[in-house]
Amino acid sequence: MLQYWLDKMQANGTRFINISPVRNDLSAVPDAEWLAIQPGTDTALLLALSYVLIAESLYDQAFVASHTVGFAPYCAYLLGEHDGVAKTPAWAAAITGLDAQRIADLAREMARHRTMVNISWSIQRARQGEQAYWATVALTALLGQLGTPGGGLGFGYACTNLAGAVRKAFSGPRLPAGENAVDSVIPVARLSDMLLHPGETYEFDGQQRRYPDIRLVYWAGGNAFHHHQDINRLCEAWRRPETVVVHEQYWTAQAKFSDIVLPATTSLEREDIGSGGHDGFMIAMSAQIPPVGEARDDYAIFCDLAGRLGFGEAFSEGRDAGQWLRHLYEESRPRAQEEGIALPSFDDFWQQGVLEYSAPERPQIFLADFRADPQRYPLSTPSGKIELFSATVAGFGYRECPGHPWWDEQEAARQRQEAARWPLHLLSSQPRARLHSQYDHGSVSRATKVQGREPLWMHPSDAQGRDIREGSVVKVYNDRGAILAGVHLSEQILPGVVQMSTGAWYDPLDPKEERSLDKHGNPNVLTEDRGSSRLGQGCSAQSCWVEIAPWREELPPITAFDPPKFIEV
Repeated sequence: MLQYWLDKMQANGTRFINISPVRNDLSAVPDAEWLAIQPGTDTALLLALSYVLIAESLYDQAFVASHTVGFAPYCAYLLGEHDGVAKTPAWAAAITGLDAQRIADLAREMARHRTMVNISWSIQRARQGEQAYWATVALTALLGQLGTPGGGLGFGYACTNLAGAVRKAFSGPRLPAGENAVDSVIPVARLSDMLLHPGETYEFDGQQRRYPDIRLVYWAGGNAFHHHQDINRLCEAWRRPETVVVHEQYWTAQAKFSDIVLPATTSLEREDIGSGGHDGFMIAMSAQIPPVGEARDDYAIFCDLAGRLGFGEAFSEGRDAGQWLRHLYEESRPRAQEEGIALPSFDDFWQQGVLEYSAPERPQIFLADFRADPQRYPLSTPSGKIELFSATVAGFGYRECPGHPWWDEQEAARQRQEAARWPLHLLSSQPRARLHSQYDHGSVSRATKVQGREPLWMHPSDAQGRDIREGSVVKVYNDRGAILAGVHLSEQILPGVVQMSTGAWYDPLDPKEERSLDKHGNPNVLTEDRGSSRLGQGCSAQSCWVEIAPWREELPPITAFDPPKFIEV
């Protein structure tokens, strides 16, 4: 589907410019221009593009006046009126590694043509990662094309929620959300901090909060030993609670490091319905095999727990899993009918296996209503408009997040010091051969490994000085830990940058040893567990520097997929 739409765009004459340290981020468009930017410097480029629009009066003054607030202080910052540093293309070139003339020309091209700026999710997973997003919003507001067909901005068009899909069928079978009796939450990237520092305060989004004292962890769904940064620190944090309970289908590292593992069924061992609001199909997911061993459906586990806690009937409403599927399906039929889709009875659906239906195309233009009438269709900002300067954010008093997009030179200097110690910038991307860490044990993911290790891409010039060759196994390390990886050499990546996919199951050489070598290649052993800023407190995995050396010892066997040793009692 992605390739189909990209091909149509190219046929219509759309130019693509890939601004990334990795060329094959846009491999579906071979003729795309590649601007090989230094990782983590996108904000500087965005500020310089905005500077050109203002300095050369190329920005849409009418749109800025009617749809934004805070132009004057943001303009003053870009022109260097307060700090003495104008955010010119030459200034940005020294930071980003891009050509100053190309930056200036790009700004002019964007102003002359209908321009869509699509920013990936990964950019905000870095120190001060929020700034690139805010700077993108500011740039597209200055261009004045928000709410126009093919113009404005997009935040990661992807399969998640099918952002950008032109069809919406209907809202399929869904469980009621219920009410959570616990209203205390933390940013998920602060998991280890919470477990290690109960009772301590932290700042988040203008508030001062306090970490709870967690004695029991109950984890159903997800895998912290995949997605959390600094896994060695997570191992320490995971040991602090009195009890850790997980639902798991496989012996992942998270299961191996937990106290109680409740074996859960896979989708092949239970019944379910597969559908999505933008999909043109619905799947009857009938069980293909009986549950293996002691595996149980998650719903059955929760029903038993609810029963022992005294509210079993209220939780289940008297229905087992199969009865819930029937009930939810029948409940969705009127919603489908409203969209002109006639669903058969549940029994017919279950026998048929797959329903296919079509929905009319409903192309939507992001922010079109806001563009047409900002008073009637305000944004959810305090002003109801795009805030080039936010009095709210400025009022938080965060040094790293003033009231407008900015380049944090103090943080940049800190990163330069880190790069002096560890000269290679490690990027950790989403995998192509699995879903996050799911199915890493499967044949498709294993076929991508290099001598059993997770692949690492590096430029030949970086490999040459380190005596590293295609297919070599290397040690990737910094002061947080070390992993083994298998090398692919590629000129599709910027020199000084290396890339690995996330999702390789964590496989320590000695689980009892602190900072044990990960034999398999999980890059989150190396990433820093530090919030992006006090504003967002997101993860900062993309701000990571390492060194790499050939592995000259005997290769240890991969044990990531082996079950633990059981003790007979």
